[in-house]
Amino acid sequence: MATAPLRDPAPLDAARQLGLERELAVALDAARRAGAIQVERYERLERIVHKSAHDVVTEVDTLSEELIIATIRAAFPTDLFLAEESGHSGHSDHMGRPAAAAAPAAMADRLWVIDPLDGTVNYANGIPIFCVSIGLVVGGQPRVGVLLDPARDDLYCAVAGGGAFLNDVPIHLPVKEKLSDCVVFLALPPYGFARREWRIRKRIRVSRVLGSSALGLAYVGNGRFDAFVQPRGLSPWDVAAAGLIAQEGGATVTDGEGGQWFDLERASRGVGILAAAPAHHATLLEHLR
Repeated sequence: MATAPLRDPAPLDAARQLGLERELAVALDAARRAGAIQVERYERLERIVHKSAHDVVTEVDTLSEELIIATIRAAFPTDLFLAEESGHSGHSDHMGRPAAAAAPAAMADRLWVIDPLDGTVNYANGIPIFCVSIGLVVGGQPRVGVLLDPARDDLYCAVAGGGAFLNDVPIHLPVKEKLSDCVVFLALPPYGFARREWRIRKRIRVSRVLGSSALGLAYVGNGRFDAFVQPRGLSPWDVAAAGLIAQEGGATVTDGEGGQWFDLERASRGVGILAAAPAHHATLLEHLR
């Protein structure tokens, strides 16, 4: 498999200093390859399958995931994967054959956490808000995050301790002095949160929901959103890359109760995230309680 030319000098320089240059380069390559499939097949889908009453999967989800895993596995054959469509997969042997047994995801030393197409409902309906999300978790914590918005050709990435970038340019969350000036990604459960939602809406300028939680969370990294509030309903593949991008952009990132934001032992759809500038995080957290 040919490797696309690398064109991300600033992020790769930051990753090199932390010993993660090759991992970032491979993740960037995999994201671009998956994004190319999504652009090519956009509004030309052949198959849409309903996973549940409110969720679908397309052939592009499957093709993108297979391509991402194959690209990463070629470079790191002993690493494990946690991917939205195929679930947890074991490592390969030196011949590329799947190992007989897979260790639990939470016990993996190096685990690639992948959402091949976040925003599938948008994609299937021709709404150009979706993304590819690839995160590398080492020792239980996200260390590399790559997120591609193919419709805008926006490529976000971050390395733990090395900063966040958008299209090779370092990004930072600009801090607005007043919470009332903030635009917030706000996605609260339909039951039991009405009073808390009202309290938050009263304090901010306006709320938005994109249909792609990963993209909305990454937007906090450079201030397209001033905060991201979704206290439940997320999965590790929604947040592994985007949470790192928001954090490295300068946001305080926690779970919906103020605790550690990434934990592989949490069940799918059991993850919550609150990401905001340090000056506003505590206030938003208080309104969630």
